[in-house]
Amino acid sequence: MEKHVNIDWRSPAALEKALGDRIRLLLGSIPWLQDIRLSDNPAPFDRAFDWLARFKVPDGPEVELWIECKADPRPAHFPYVSVDREFDASSTKRMRIRVFAAPHLSPRMRGLCEKHGWSWYDLAGNCRINVPGVIYLERTGNTPVHQKSKPTANLGTPDAGRVIRALLAPENAALSWTQRQMHHESFAAVSLGMVNKVVRHLRNEAFIAELPEGGFVLSDPLKLLFTWRDAYRFDLHQRLTFFSLLKGVALREALAKLHSQSGGYAVYAAFSAADIQAPHVRQPKSWLYIEERHLSKFEKLAEAKLVDSGNNLEVLVPRDTGVFAFSDGGSTGEHRMACTNVVQTYVDLWHSGGRGQEAAEAILEQRLKPRWKEQGLAV
Repeated sequence: MEKHVNIDWRSPAALEKALGDRIRLLLGSIPWLQDIRLSDNPAPFDRAFDWLARFKVPDGPEVELWIECKADPRPAHFPYVSVDREFDASSTKRMRIRVFAAPHLSPRMRGLCEKHGWSWYDLAGNCRINVPGVIYLERTGNTPVHQKSKPTANLGTPDAGRVIRALLAPENAALSWTQRQMHHESFAAVSLGMVNKVVRHLRNEAFIAELPEGGFVLSDPLKLLFTWRDAYRFDLHQRLTFFSLLKGVALREALAKLHSQSGGYAVYAAFSAADIQAPHVRQPKSWLYIEERHLSKFEKLAEAKLVDSGNNLEVLVPRDTGVFAFSDGGSTGEHRMACTNVVQTYVDLWHSGGRGQEAAEAILEQRLKPRWKEQGLAV
């Protein structure tokens, strides 16, 4: 298939031929399939599909793969064809399967295919073709045979993180937004141009949905959370280790004063935030986010000394003050430092090492999924 690397994908005919060649190879690799036939759609002005692949199995029905081809698929436009009126999925003599094909399919695009019951394959031979009770062919890890288009936004940047936190914070998840509202509400405001860039990317990836009256809403919180988690750069926060003789109530009171005097720029983070939000993993150290300009205040109030070992305080100096956005202040009358928002707690735990991922799963199951479900979001 290397001959297809330099094909101009703006030519629909060239793309369809290359993807037709690939499905022939994939099906031909299964020796017991019988009478494999491939034909293009005979109705070019009413295209329910681009290729029709037929084959038989011993003592089984005839199988039809209805294959839709796209050069540069966008999750926001899936599914690309509306074949429900014509698509009779199966009978005793025939089974029909929808298949999506493209030069390259992102993990997000593959997940959407599987969510909607479509099989898929790409030009490199990566595939998941599932004909229930007949064949299941899955291959991954093949190097793409073409240059992927670059994403329109990098979700690992601080500005993107501010937009995503605003969307995913459970208290905001049911809100409808405009880009101008997001510009003002995304904490230490992101420029309107950057909001536009991030929102356009999230829309293309089908993480948000446009509203008929204008604006947009969060539509796929779980997949957006996972995508941001994987792009998130926890390693760029400065990590300092301190020791304090204060313990229990005395330490809690000192940190509560720090939170108040810093104007909210000091909060419990990671394991310590999870200890309050969804207790699951025991952790002897206190984890904190503290903005750099408040470090001396912290050292004085907590009677803390910077140490190389034997610390009982883990202090993260964030590269971006967005980590303090939508902080969780706890129950009324509770005199303690606030925590990071549960979304921030989740991504920090995931990258914290130790049993962090286990603690992150507890946050997800106990705090995030239930709130999203309450607000009518699918998770």
